[in-house]
Amino acid sequence: MKTKPYADLFARVREKRPLVHHITNYVTVNDCANITLCAGGAPVMADAPEEAAEMAAIAGALVLNIGTLNEAQIRSMILAGRMANERGIPIILDPVGAGATRFRTDTAKRLLDELKIAVLKGNAGEIGVMAGVEAVVRGVDSHGLSGDPVMIAGGLARKLGLTVAVSGATDVVTDGKRSLLIDNGHPRMGSISGTGCMAASVTGVFCAVSDDPVAATAAAFAALGLAGERAAAAAHGPLSFKVAMFDELANLTPQDLADGARIRSP
Repeated sequence: MKTKPYADLFARVREKRPLVHHITNYVTVNDCANITLCAGGAPVMADAPEEAAEMAAIAGALVLNIGTLNEAQIRSMILAGRMANERGIPIILDPVGAGATRFRTDTAKRLLDELKIAVLKGNAGEIGVMAGVEAVVRGVDSHGLSGDPVMIAGGLARKLGLTVAVSGATDVVTDGKRSLLIDNGHPRMGSISGTGCMAASVTGVFCAVSDDPVAATAAAFAALGLAGERAAAAAHGPLSFKVAMFDELANLTPQDLADGARIRSP
């Protein structure tokens, strides 16, 4: 598949440096801020209800992550999300741990009901739960999905009218009509916490400069995955891998993405 359009998106990111507003979890908030910077965006982490909508109004994208959920955060997500919808700003929702507890699952469903989400990004278990199929989630980790992820994600995308991204050894991105598979990445990306959260942040960066959430999400996953591949070659363990992944993404060029992206049709 031709990769130049994804490289062009990356070049636009680096030129525009879009502001990405996060309402995210406190476990990986610093990692999400730094990966946004490394991708070429500008992060802001504003989760107070008193300012969430005002901040969302000036952002290029809004990333919502339910990893460490509480009622005040939900209120902020709704306020920011409504403002983003009003301004036509894309929202990326990461339903971290959906299926582990009723609170998380119900909150993810509420956000999908009350807000227009551009990209629903999760692991196989989380997306399976949202699609209503058999899936296993323990804590915030996925332990499998029963069925074809392309079919399941595509059906959910059509039902909800958005783009679904399923992270895994091979990532799936689909809006129910067009589907892409991304083969970039490395097993070491699963050895540290927060790579899924970081993928949502990078997705926000790319979606902020594109009207095509399928292409933007695929490009984001490919860029982060390629950085992971390069980092693994230099790392000695989980911590050095994490640092190297930030460095590799920061140093990645659009031409690197054009040469290294492995994006294909199913």
